[in-house]
Amino acid sequence: MSTPGLNGEPSARQDALIDRVAERLFALPAVEAVTLGGSRAQGTHRLDSDWDLGIYYRGAFDPRSLRDIGWPGEVSDIGAWGGGVFNGGARLHIDGRRIDVHYRDLDAVEHERSEAAHGRFRIEPLLFHLAGIPSYLLIAELAISTVLRGTLDQPRAYPAALRASAPKIWWENAELVFSYARANHAPYGRLTQCVGLVAQAASQTAHAVLAARGEWITNDKTLLTRAGLAEIDQVTATAQPEPNNLRLVVSQARWLCKKTLLAATDSGAPGIAGSQNRAFG
Repeated sequence: MSTPGLNGEPSARQDALIDRVAERLFALPAVEAVTLGGSRAQGTHRLDSDWDLGIYYRGAFDPRSLRDIGWPGEVSDIGAWGGGVFNGGARLHIDGRRIDVHYRDLDAVEHERSEAAHGRFRIEPLLFHLAGIPSYLLIAELAISTVLRGTLDQPRAYPAALRASAPKIWWENAELVFSYARANHAPYGRLTQCVGLVAQAASQTAHAVLAARGEWITNDKTLLTRAGLAEIDQVTATAQPEPNNLRLVVSQARWLCKKTLLAATDSGAPGIAGSQNRAFG
């Protein structure tokens, strides 16, 4: 007996549709592999979750070949989704299902994989991501995805060098953001700016926590919960447009973040356990 899937339809029918879509994508020029990613690859999806498919190409991929298939939806040019790690894709509606297609340049993926193996990465701004996205997101996607067509060399473990470097970098950023909120917004009762920066710093800390644990994450939706920082909601819920209150909110949020990060790392981790800045003393 098949299990209910999206919109109550049998999962077997969904699988058949995704199989057909993957086959068409795999046939596009320059495409070497097609993956299923996101919540459906991890088994954490809801009935209404969309489908995230990645097309891994080598050399020049022309989005016109995807447009020419004629599926309803929007197909972007290369670089239209930020031009960095997220270099474009498509938002499609096929047989009543929402299917997102992400362009992934294999040369870029392999470069970032080498960088991550040496503990190096960069953080790029991206809409809807409070802390931006790390360039090692490409490796996270590769690690959690299911390959539907072609072959890919998927990571077997979180790079040790990245576990050592990323927590400190993320936490240093969070410290600066907390400090700025307390020194430049809290004293003037700027509620929105102050709480916004607290949310950003908490997200940066969450990335630090997950890196310290060696856990991949690919989006912001469950970032704070995964890192054990859901309690930050209780802190920000007390915020008022009053200087002393906002100073307290920032201090409490920072304390919660640092405590959570220390629990995920060696208590003697350089740049974390001994971190201190002037705003907090």
